[in-house]
Amino acid sequence: MKRIFDIILSALCIIVFSPLMLACAIAIACVDGLPVIYRQERIGRGGRPFCIYKFRSMCEDAEKDEPALLETDSDPRITRTGRFLRSHHLDELPQLWNVFTGDMSFVGPRPERRYFIEKIMEHDPRYERLYVIRPGVTSYATLHNGYTDTMEKMLRRLEMDLYYLEHRSMCMDMKILAGTFISIVGGKKF
Repeated sequence: MKRIFDIILSALCIIVFSPLMLACAIAIACVDGLPVIYRQERIGRGGRPFCIYKFRSMCEDAEKDEPALLETDSDPRITRTGRFLRSHHLDELPQLWNVFTGDMSFVGPRPERRYFIEKIMEHDPRYERLYVIRPGVTSYATLHNGYTDTMEKMLRRLEMDLYYLEHRSMCMDMKILAGTFISIVGGKKF
């Protein structure tokens, strides 16, 4: 039932938000140049890698040395257009395609890069439990923990993701989606 919900809602959202996505793509291309879509490998259901799609919000060589967490809102790697897109969560719109194709769900633990999963698992090997469900565009942890820029926050997010795993239901998903929508409309940064 959840997968059918994801397919129908993502298809509708792709259609409804296509003018907005086109505007975002044009703004990135005109102000920051090409490419407009950023692809990054993340680990999904079953521990399998997939490419997550986002609108590019950072300079091309942002992680040329090694994967890095976003430090602050004033991170010099963020482009001018990217700062606006991130502040309004518009950079996440291409993930509708990830939901439609089945790599992701609307609600589930946020997908992480293998590099950071390995770091988390050095502290808490329970991360592997999350592989039984599809990662999500939004999550219980995102609403309550926000962006994770430290190991402490990553471990707190893991606890919340494990809580979600044990208590997940369509009702809980609807509450998380509603909370995410209200937070975005209200301008909350997470």
